[in-house]
Amino acid sequence: MTYRIVHAVCYALSLLPFRVLYFLSDIGAIVLQYVVRYRHRTVRRNIETSFPEMSESDVRRIERRFYHWFADYVVEALKLLSISDEELRRRFKVVGADEVERRMAQGQNCAAMLGHYCNWEWLSCTGIALPPERRTGLVYHPLRNTVFNRLFCDIRSSQPGAIVVPKRDILRVLSDLKKEGLMSLFGYIADQGPKWENIHLWLTFFGKETPVFTGAERIMRKKNDAVFYVDMERPRRGYYTCTFRLMTVAPADMPEFEITKDFFRRLEATIRRDPAYYLWTHNRWKRTREEFDRRFHTVNGKVVPRHDDTTNEQPK
Repeated sequence: MTYRIVHAVCYALSLLPFRVLYFLSDIGAIVLQYVVRYRHRTVRRNIETSFPEMSESDVRRIERRFYHWFADYVVEALKLLSISDEELRRRFKVVGADEVERRMAQGQNCAAMLGHYCNWEWLSCTGIALPPERRTGLVYHPLRNTVFNRLFCDIRSSQPGAIVVPKRDILRVLSDLKKEGLMSLFGYIADQGPKWENIHLWLTFFGKETPVFTGAERIMRKKNDAVFYVDMERPRRGYYTCTFRLMTVAPADMPEFEITKDFFRRLEATIRRDPAYYLWTHNRWKRTREEFDRRFHTVNGKVVPRHDDTTNEQPK
């Protein structure tokens, strides 16, 4: 019942024209930044440490633009519940889909790596640029709140052919699609911070040693997918361009972790192009290499606690 009410309200909001939604977004941005102060300290700290060369006024300018974009992200995501195909095609351009289709026509499935940049929810609409028999979708980490988890699943699967798959189920889904003879393109949001026990690689991201997920790369190597980087741009409010840039057609032949390293190099370049559209609310650097080395070590490829770890904190 709770979900039905939330979905009904969100669907009703999605029916509003963009100009009204953006009016609401402008109000929401002010509330988020100055009233609620949503994760304000985290946002400020992340921007300052990522761009130490910037002046305080430049940091505050990016911060203001971030909150305006973040409020836009919410209303734009809701709009997917009812947006017409014509309006979607006018506002969402896909570049490089011909190369994706070329790989599929040759019998190779495709995988795309992306970050929390621009409106990643709209990437579930990539199927508009591919033949209708192709399957596209996002691999996601389920939200703790079951109501909003279901809502975002509905948003991401609102377009024909789009599939949303919890990350624990992606190998099974890929196998099922292969048995059915269906070619697929799945996007992996690969810039989240891993739990302690899932840290197998550290690399430099915005000048800071950063733990990163490697699970997406392992799946791509196992399935021998053609791997693309998703480079998103926002030419103006309410309009997005999604460019698929080929990284490799032979992931199994790449050195271990090279795909993940390449992804983060590309993602940093994308963010530096316009920092306001990155999800700075995420506490990306809360885990440090020093604490990891003090509390954990790797045994036979698995991360396990050290016997001398006397902290009471459980892995997060």
